[in-house]
Amino acid sequence: MLFSFVHQTQAQQKQPVDYADPMVGTSESRWMLNPGATLPFGMVQLSPDNQSTDWKAGYEYTLESISGFSHIHAWTMAGLSVMPTTGVVNPAIYPPDAPTTTGRTAGHRSRIDKTTERASPGYYAADLINYNIKAELTSTTRAGFFKFTFPETQDAHVLFNLLFPAEYPFTVLDATITRVSDTEIEGYSKQQSGNFMRLGGFNDYTVHFVARFNKPFKQFGGWKGKEINKNITQLTGKDDIGAWVDFDTKQGEVLLMQTGISYVSIEQARLNLNQEMNPFHWDFEAARRNAQTTWNELLGNIKVAGGTETNKKKFYTNLYRSYCARSILSDVNGKYRDACEQERQLSDPHSPVFGCDAFWNTFWNLNQLWTLVNPDIANQWVQSQLEMYKTGGWLARGPAGFEYSGIMEASHEIALIVSTCQKGIGRFDTATAWQALLHQQTTNGTPHECGGYAGNKDIQTYMQLGYIPQPGHVSNTLEYAYDDWCVAQMAKRLGDTSRYIQFIKRAAYYQNIFDPQTLYMRPKDREGHWLENFNPLSTGGYTEGNAWQYSFFVPHDVNKLVNLMGRDTFTNRLVFGFEQSSKMNFNAIGDKPERVYINHGNQPNMQAAYLFNYSGKPWLTQHWVREIMNKFYGTNPYNGWPGDEDEGQMGSWFVMSAMGLFETDGGTSTQPIYEIGSPLFNKITIQLDQQYYPGKTFVIEAKNTSDANRYIQSAELNGKPLNKPWFYHTELVQGGKLVLTMGPVPNKSWGSKPGDAPPSMSTTLP
Repeated sequence: MLFSFVHQTQAQQKQPVDYADPMVGTSESRWMLNPGATLPFGMVQLSPDNQSTDWKAGYEYTLESISGFSHIHAWTMAGLSVMPTTGVVNPAIYPPDAPTTTGRTAGHRSRIDKTTERASPGYYAADLINYNIKAELTSTTRAGFFKFTFPETQDAHVLFNLLFPAEYPFTVLDATITRVSDTEIEGYSKQQSGNFMRLGGFNDYTVHFVARFNKPFKQFGGWKGKEINKNITQLTGKDDIGAWVDFDTKQGEVLLMQTGISYVSIEQARLNLNQEMNPFHWDFEAARRNAQTTWNELLGNIKVAGGTETNKKKFYTNLYRSYCARSILSDVNGKYRDACEQERQLSDPHSPVFGCDAFWNTFWNLNQLWTLVNPDIANQWVQSQLEMYKTGGWLARGPAGFEYSGIMEASHEIALIVSTCQKGIGRFDTATAWQALLHQQTTNGTPHECGGYAGNKDIQTYMQLGYIPQPGHVSNTLEYAYDDWCVAQMAKRLGDTSRYIQFIKRAAYYQNIFDPQTLYMRPKDREGHWLENFNPLSTGGYTEGNAWQYSFFVPHDVNKLVNLMGRDTFTNRLVFGFEQSSKMNFNAIGDKPERVYINHGNQPNMQAAYLFNYSGKPWLTQHWVREIMNKFYGTNPYNGWPGDEDEGQMGSWFVMSAMGLFETDGGTSTQPIYEIGSPLFNKITIQLDQQYYPGKTFVIEAKNTSDANRYIQSAELNGKPLNKPWFYHTELVQGGKLVLTMGPVPNKSWGSKPGDAPPSMSTTLP
């Protein structure tokens, strides 16, 4: 009994940050999903790298070595790798499986003692066996802090690599590294992203940096390819280029290094370093505590009680991932480089410019979380998009390095902008936002004058025909129609009747590719002839998915889709898909990942489990949401997210679902709603931001909830019976409580009447 009491007390004392584990999911993971030290949306994501240049390169948990700690792990972006060593300086970085016999070494790669490897939000540590060095890292938003504990040696070094393996290969076009003093170096590396899918080399950017030490170094040297130079003051070149500094160290001596980076200039990198690191002086633990406190305050906006320790670890780790992969591109004083490399100044430095890979279907995950729990962050992301529109002429669906990537399909940043407005948290110029939305949905996309591709390349065809004909992507019709719905809702909010009529009509274009014979979204040609030899699993024309999945992709008009398919066909098809996909833990595997049903490891049908709320079977939503949370999401490095976590999207879905909330239409209607699933915890408390929302907290209480007790028996909202599986956003942000009584057997009468389904386009039109 005493042990049980102590164990419970310790569990109660744990903070949200203590449950978040950056090591989860770091095997077979993306470049952006690393165990490194970073702050929310950090420009600096200071993390170990140990792989060759390849898809999903960067850090791999199963490799027991490290080749360097690099500062930038953003989509298509990398920069400034650092490695402490002893002995002979060796600039080479060989692959992790390179032979080390017959006189060849592994370059400056070091094996690590996995038992010493530690990662927590804002901190990473590991012992480098080859050099007997303990490496520890922490960071601020734009600066890194290194703590290296050396052995006794006269040959201690810190190497700075400007060209190194990354998930997206890059070229160093021009670089300079300069010795400023015997404790400081500075430099820059102008870089060009290599070929990635169809994007080509769209992303060119310059990483400027300053590094300073708490102890004078005795020598500064550098290399260009195989040419090595000692005792120099400056190094200039391109391609494989780097530098090092030398020290004498005593046994157990701690060497501290602080770094600052900027995409604008060396002066700005020094400003970032001084403003963010000077408050800590040379106190590594103070900086580490600051990182931990910053994360704990962010994660603590949602408190969970009850439930299992495993689910708490899943919850806060997924919440952590929702804020740590996308990155800030502007400096501490608001300076940044626009898409044409022109220096710009933000009017509000505290609302930064952000970079990411895409907003592709973030309306089913990130948008919902940010607008609910951190409305200020959602507002800042919209401000960033509007800044890009004002300087570059277009919204950006994937602003990497603040350039137009053209990645993925449609312009779903529209959904974030509209949802932010509909929820009353928009603190931006609505007229400019409206201009940007109209431009994006009425102007054909084009290669941007400063690189990359802006806009939707086939929007004119869509406007003329009412669909995208083959050989184009039939799925684009569905994605454009959803964005049209979002624009229509914005028009309605602004009282623009003519535009509302125009776009609400276009929002129904999804019906133009619905085949009433097969009951699938099917390709057809410009003359309107359906594609023959159609197979819903294998026929092409669907971005990273198939006809089976995309036939459920009508986020804004699910009720009409239920009618088109027929309620029984709609439900039975979904049940069959879930039953088949459950065998693979809802993740596509094998050579043909598109030939599956429910693929939670990618974006096109992450809403699938919630669709039963629309077909009168909400208990099936409750069942399958739990199955996905149980089977797809894990708690160790090997099974965090079997699919493509994609900069927080899988994590955000889990967090929303664990709270029992979801928005199939992305919260873009004029009266946003939340659909109800099956909460994992007995009590969830959401701290509402009173700058934006009138309430203080919203509590979700799930009585008796457990894995077995996953079915809602009854519900109350603010003391009144709730007999539908949804409620309004305005009811939540007023503050209050949703009480769900859970049980082991479905209550098939709750929320299942014809009028209980959540509203969608066809049920709200006059």
